[in-house]
Amino acid sequence: MNGTPAPDYAPGTDPLTEAFFGLHRGLPRQGPGSDTTTRQLLEAAGPLPEHPRVLDVGCGPGRSTLLLAEEAEAHVTAVDVHQPFLDSLAAEAARRGLGDRVTVLNCSMDRLPFPDLSFDVIWAEGSVYTVGFDIALRAWHRLLAPGGVLVVTEIEWTVPEPAAPVRMYWEASYPLRTRAANSDAAQAAGYQVRAYLPLPESDWWDEYYTPLAQRIARADPLQPGMPQALAATRAEIVMRSEHGSDYNYAAYLLQPHDHAPHTPENGTAMTTWTTRPETAEDITAIRDINLAAFPAAEEADLVDALRADPQAWIDGLSMVTEAPDGTLVGHALLTRCHVDGASALALAPCAVLPSAQRTGAGSAAIRAALDAARAMGENLVLVLGHTDYYPRFGFTPASRFGIRAPFEVPDEAMMAMALDDTRPVPTGTIQYPAAFGV
Repeated sequence: MNGTPAPDYAPGTDPLTEAFFGLHRGLPRQGPGSDTTTRQLLEAAGPLPEHPRVLDVGCGPGRSTLLLAEEAEAHVTAVDVHQPFLDSLAAEAARRGLGDRVTVLNCSMDRLPFPDLSFDVIWAEGSVYTVGFDIALRAWHRLLAPGGVLVVTEIEWTVPEPAAPVRMYWEASYPLRTRAANSDAAQAAGYQVRAYLPLPESDWWDEYYTPLAQRIARADPLQPGMPQALAATRAEIVMRSEHGSDYNYAAYLLQPHDHAPHTPENGTAMTTWTTRPETAEDITAIRDINLAAFPAAEEADLVDALRADPQAWIDGLSMVTEAPDGTLVGHALLTRCHVDGASALALAPCAVLPSAQRTGAGSAAIRAALDAARAMGENLVLVLGHTDYYPRFGFTPASRFGIRAPFEVPDEAMMAMALDDTRPVPTGTIQYPAAFGV
């Protein structure tokens, strides 16, 4: 319900609010977002304390709450004013064995009854509109412990001059600002902007509007308040379809000015990395990155050999990470492979300059490559690698898909991921490009 904001009311207050809640009940998401985006933000927020104390504000049915509790091993306090959401979340947490990590509380987002310095992380995906960006940031500042971070998504203009219809639409419901204005507001509220991430279009359509449109088609128009709820929701979807390039959700990772910044284990400050596909001018730098990252030249030679193989190379899937000064520090490569003749992608090699390791530079390149592959319509991606690293991107043992390597390898190290889990995945033995030598 956070495309066009619904009132922050408890159930039973009026038929329209009841209809909105009914229309959204049981949907996988209550607004734009995805597990992939949540994981990206979680990684950007780290490193975190062991079992961090997290406050999920405006948690809804708890999609982010459960992911944070499970994957970050966090103790999450989940706050919302809609009790059915909280009841559903508590039941699901218990079902997953996370009941001791999740606490639910029916409470308004701007009147939180917690002592100062209570949380290592405050999380607010798609909910800040209910009280407003400025009010929320000021109200939550005192709750962050030293080193704490605030992760919040806000809807904002992406162009300097939005089209008249979309400008009028948002002025009537939730006036939007630009990234620059929101960054200034965060600074004024006592924060520094540590990272910024616009949500991909798939977070709107695949994760939210498509399931919502299916729900609209089945809604009972005779229910009190439902005609108005349906009209408002259809208008929201049409506005996004016609003017979506003018506005978007973006995630801000904020840290109070008076808090010591989180740093990776090597002591360097966290950086907001820029990623892009390689160009011809990058080839030497990419080779240097691989030579610096690995003890021998095999990986650097592999990249060059794959680039020379038109059957393996796919333009746009060799991704580099660029430091603020323009220096290339990371690289991730996806090339064509097959599983019993069906097309797939191999993720290898991935490399980061030693000076930039453990800063998120490698993860940024990998995520950018996976996003580019998804946009191209690719699906199956395979990787042979560290079992404590690649699962954060969504990889699981390939054997679960009925896929096996053409050589002996520990089951948990040969991993696979479907970029679109609604599509079938081939089974069988992996055939790598000739450059891999297997």
